[in-house]
Amino acid sequence: MRPPARPSFKARLRAFFRPPRTLSVTKTGRTYLVVTFGVGLGALNTGNNLLYLLLGLLLSMVVVSGVLSERCLRDLTVRRVGADAAFAREPFAYRWAVSRKTGHGFALTFSEDLSPLTGTGKLGHLPAGREHIVRADLAAPHRGPLRLSGVRVTTTWPLGLFAKTRVFPLDGMLLVYPRRGYACNEPGPAERGPRGEAGSPRHLDGTGDVAGLRELGVNEDARRVHWLKSAAAGRLLKVEREREERRVWKLALESGLTGDALERRCEELAAQAHQLLDGGNEVGLQLPERALRPSAGASQERRILQALAWVGFEDADVGAEREAA
Repeated sequence: MRPPARPSFKARLRAFFRPPRTLSVTKTGRTYLVVTFGVGLGALNTGNNLLYLLLGLLLSMVVVSGVLSERCLRDLTVRRVGADAAFAREPFAYRWAVSRKTGHGFALTFSEDLSPLTGTGKLGHLPAGREHIVRADLAAPHRGPLRLSGVRVTTTWPLGLFAKTRVFPLDGMLLVYPRRGYACNEPGPAERGPRGEAGSPRHLDGTGDVAGLRELGVNEDARRVHWLKSAAAGRLLKVEREREERRVWKLALESGLTGDALERRCEELAAQAHQLLDGGNEVGLQLPERALRPSAGASQERRILQALAWVGFEDADVGAEREAA
């Protein structure tokens, strides 16, 4: 059984001792520093005042870059909006909301800190007093609950020499559904027959075959009046149709599966459920420790995907399931 996805002890220790700002040199910045170092050597060896002036100008630009990038990262407020649905190894839409009280922010890049999620969201300009939604296409390496610890905000403004980063601590959970790829095997035969009143062909007023005609009652819908027969009979006749039978599938996840076999089976069940529900059928799911009653629609597909995403992660925090919904 795979343990719950969470940052390692080394990653959490590194986050604890990490300074409030981190700084890295870009490719352009490395070239700039080499040129500055060369100008400095030339000034020391030749004593040329023009080279000293140029060296001072280059160093002052480094200071100006640090001050302006720091102003971009101050007074920011970031909250995590999240994703409507995240599937493993498939790009999914992810959102953050960001605002600031005063000043302007430029060239901001957003990502999840200490997370296996790949991808970033970018915002060119952030004015004061308005909340902006930053969108990104992220990808998760595997299914299951994914702990989130914070949001990284990075800027290279104004010169692109350095990338300054600030991390906003935000605990959260992202439930990654299994990938809906393709199913190699058929889901098996469907269960037929009347089930309650919803799918029973014995009940009328459906969309199936014509069962007969009868006189239109008081306050009944007149859209099903057969006007030709009504004109011949001299009274309003309503067409009665049988309800179409809805087929039911009960998918099952075998017990004892682990590792890649479990992942492959979860993906196959997710694909089969998507295909069957998309065709208007009812689908249920039998897991080793729980079962989902057959139902139809997008909400049933979401329940099936959530159940499959938690298989193998039952030891995770109980309260996390509610956060990940």
